[in-house]
Amino acid sequence: MKYYVLIYTVSEDYIARRTQYRTEHLRLAGELADRGELVLGGALSEPNDTALLVFRVADKSVIEQFVHRDPYYLHGLVLRWEIREWNVVTGSAMV
Repeated sequence: MKYYVLIYTVSEDYIARRTQYRTEHLRLAGELADRGELVLGGALSEPNDTALLVFRVADKSVIEQFVHRDPYYLHGLVLRWEIREWNVVTGSAMV
């Protein structure tokens, strides 16, 4: 299992527009969290231009599938996204 970070660059009006898609976004994220694949996720603030989601999966295709089902991406709230492998070397969440 490897750690990956999904980096979303979001639109300027992300906060205002996300409300109508938030329930479905959180449901999809919750499915992955329940399976132990999504470890952490949330938006950065000041400025509200980026969101980070940390995954622990065998293959990044799980993350790609999430992005392509995510209503934030499908409805243009996510302007760009990137998946980066994260070489974690310390911390209490390591297994």
